Amino acid sequence: MTKDVNLTEKLKQYFGFDKFKGDQETIIRNLLAGNDTFVLMPTGGGKSLCYQLPSLLMEGTGIVISPLIALMKNQVDVMNGMSEHGCVAHYLNSSLNKSSILEVMEDVRQRKTKLLYVAPESLSKEENIEFLKTIKVSFYAIDEAHCISEWGHDFRPEYRNIRPTIMKIGKAPIIALTATATDKVRSDIKKNLGISDAKEFKSSFNRVNLYYEVRSKTQDVDRNIIMFIKQHADKSGIIYCLSRKKVEELAAVLQANNIKAAPYHAGLDSATRSQTQDDFLMERIDVIVATIAFGMGIDKPDVRFVIHYDIPKSLEGYYQETGRAGRDGGEGLCIAFYSNQDLRKLEKFIDGKSGAEQDIGRQLLLETAAYAESSVCRRKMLLHYFGEEYTEENCHNCDNCLHPKTKREAKDALLIVLKAVLAVKENFRTDYVINFIKGRPTDDIVSHGHHELDEFGAGEDEDDKIWTPVIHQALIAGYLKKDVENYGLLKITASGRRFIKSPHSFMIVEDNEFNEDFEEETRDSSGSTLDPELYAMLKQLRKDVAERNNVPPYVIFQDVSLEQMAVMYPINLDELQNIPGVGVGKAKRYGKEFCELIERHCTANDIERPEELRVRTVAKKSMNKVKIIQAIDRQIPLDDIASTESIDFNELLDEIEAIVYSGTKLNIDYFLEEVMDEDHIEDIYEYFRTSDTDNIPVACEELGGDYSEEEIRLVRIKFLSEMAN
Repeated sequence: MTKDVNLTEKLKQYFGFDKFKGDQETIIRNLLAGNDTFVLMPTGGGKSLCYQLPSLLMEGTGIVISPLIALMKNQVDVMNGMSEHGCVAHYLNSSLNKSSILEVMEDVRQRKTKLLYVAPESLSKEENIEFLKTIKVSFYAIDEAHCISEWGHDFRPEYRNIRPTIMKIGKAPIIALTATATDKVRSDIKKNLGISDAKEFKSSFNRVNLYYEVRSKTQDVDRNIIMFIKQHADKSGIIYCLSRKKVEELAAVLQANNIKAAPYHAGLDSATRSQTQDDFLMERIDVIVATIAFGMGIDKPDVRFVIHYDIPKSLEGYYQETGRAGRDGGEGLCIAFYSNQDLRKLEKFIDGKSGAEQDIGRQLLLETAAYAESSVCRRKMLLHYFGEEYTEENCHNCDNCLHPKTKREAKDALLIVLKAVLAVKENFRTDYVINFIKGRPTDDIVSHGHHELDEFGAGEDEDDKIWTPVIHQALIAGYLKKDVENYGLLKITASGRRFIKSPHSFMIVEDNEFNEDFEEETRDSSGSTLDPELYAMLKQLRKDVAERNNVPPYVIFQDVSLEQMAVMYPINLDELQNIPGVGVGKAKRYGKEFCELIERHCTANDIERPEELRVRTVAKKSMNKVKIIQAIDRQIPLDDIASTESIDFNELLDEIEAIVYSGTKLNIDYFLEEVMDEDHIEDIYEYFRTSDTDNIPVACEELGGDYSEEEIRLVRIKFLSEMAN
């Protein structure tokens, strides 16, 4: 039935597309013919269709083994949304209760379900094996197949059990799919799944629309990211961090700077993760700050930027994560921040693993570091890593190609490297070879007796910085290769041997240099010069606005806010909200006149405004502040909040005052009504409305000791929240 089917017609009928992309049709025909299939296709290439369409055409149910619940939900929703026949796709995983599992099984028995998504852990459960034995399985699709390999960036031990489990359920064709895999990972996948004879379909890894850039990671990294996002306002983006803690902190900083952002990591409950994912897809939020748990299989074609706050642990992980940008073929900006300090942190993390894992982890990390530090075309380096040659000299779409370094002759240096690799019998890795060339008698070199060879120390007079780029660029040029099976031992190629016999020009670019440690902040909060003329004008305007609104001047803006305006020259409400003490509400209520005054002053005096964005930071205690705001929103008594946060009541008031003074509106009426007399509240409120200062000791003296300091502070919070924010 499937042999002579018009696939283009079926593609249009089920998915609404007029034609297939790349190898999709050939892959589908191979699977329909009952053959094992291996698909290597970059993110956005249309891997899912390669098993979704066959499932609708073949007899029985296709089993898709997939690593993430979020991925399953997304794809099931997409499939069922396209179908004319109700629910043709289901998933079976730990998120379902018993009755839901029974419903799914019944639909499969009734042959309504054409595609069943299963987590590898669920697949191996005895009751699921027994159930799947009773149905007709059309094929097994192993999605994110790189998870099988220890050399893959997302190795999952449970993926190793897929083949034995499939053997228990019953034979059917296997299609393995991944977006990233080196030769080593590919052979691992096919061997482990028992599909060594599978027909292999490999698409190009070159995503021409993606721009790659690596930036030095300094203390200004948050400001750098916020400026980048504001320059790409209303565009969707993903920021990857390695730790959950950093995800939470950075998301809070972005939110404080009026960026619609949310955190996403495995430590959040599934309902929150699901909501965040939906908010991102529906464009209710622009930026997701995430660990690598976010993004696999997420069908959002218009992600415009992917930022790596921390350098990833492997180039495969980096490639897959950047691949989530520009899936529609439009703009995709991929920015990674890199420092040697981050590299050392990752190395320490690897030290805690077993011997074999350490070796693999270190090799993967070295490849990532080489990519980050190299001045070679980033596209060329990435494609070389995945076994693809990029022949263009300049891709015109990465930082290294747009800002090329001067090339230098390295013929003699390459000759020294190649002879050194031969001298140590092609049996050692890059770091060993460099130590050998430099004449460093390490314990390892001495134990092998290599310090006695003529070639030992042949490059000791050369600059240390040359050897790493020579080796990396010799690998790309094909003079050297790495034996991946043996953890990256350097081997000489036929071209390398010819070069030794007949040396010729070999031009290289030296690596980029990254700061060993974070740079110091170049400027503190008071480091710029205050404009006294503007400051005087702002104070007068504040006085006029206060009189018009019948409130004291400090309610409009505090002195510290005016001072910063006279330093930073904000001319729109977005910029104004970056001034300390100015929240969204205060900016909208009072900001327009102040911005207009500043803009007129800048124009009249030819003032060049500082380009640097003043970023709202989130203090270390920021998560406590978030909890306090949420608790007040839920109208929890303030004394109970203090108890929960393990602070005394005065400390809690300090926190609440800081929140209100930063421009956030809080409603504590529910608490005031419980603990204070209504007349007292009105008296204190009226005092602050007519007073020239919000100073508490002055208020205590003026009010004549009729009220406690605590009561005065509470009413001041109410007053400032209502009148100033």
